[in-house]
Amino acid sequence: MDCSTPHPTPSPTSPSPSSGAPTDGQTDAPGGAGASNGGSVPAPSRSPSATTAVADSNAPVFTLPAAQLGGSSISFSGLQAVSVVTVPLVDGTSTPALKLVADDIAIDDFVLDVRKSTGPSLVSNATRMELRGHVQVYVDSVTAALQDGTTLTLGADTPPPGNELPPTLLRVNLGLIGVTADSIVFTSSHQNLKE
Repeated sequence: MDCSTPHPTPSPTSPSPSSGAPTDGQTDAPGGAGASNGGSVPAPSRSPSATTAVADSNAPVFTLPAAQLGGSSISFSGLQAVSVVTVPLVDGTSTPALKLVADDIAIDDFVLDVRKSTGPSLVSNATRMELRGHVQVYVDSVTAALQDGTTLTLGADTPPPGNELPPTLLRVNLGLIGVTADSIVFTSSHQNLKE
């Protein structure tokens, strides 16, 4: 789905279960769930005072718990910023998040598991998911591997050193709070509801 206009305004996408039917090919519906990679080594912890979260006044209103997003790789094009922010929640509170801002982000072997605290989950899969234009991703955790096999674990209390990320991460798992972009494209997507 291409939502671009001459001056596009990113539209929010907060993971939430829906009753959409399975689809194939490219679609504008959210998609899939991530499995834990296990054996990760946490990054050095930082004291809360080392990282100051600033309220993101442009963030949409999100819901928790975060969806679990997995993929064999994630790549960034035009990564502009990695910062710690707080975002508003539907219940009137806020939560800290790691915010990634980029021109484009692509995830191969995309799996997203969206659930409430209880009840069924909506699991979406795609061979590839692409976020294009004015991409802003809000996560509460990142576990991935670098090209040399080193494990990387990040969160709102442990942002990357220098607030930078390499252009590609492997075996990625994200705690996805939400995302905005001009367009979201899924290739060979499928959704199903799991009890």
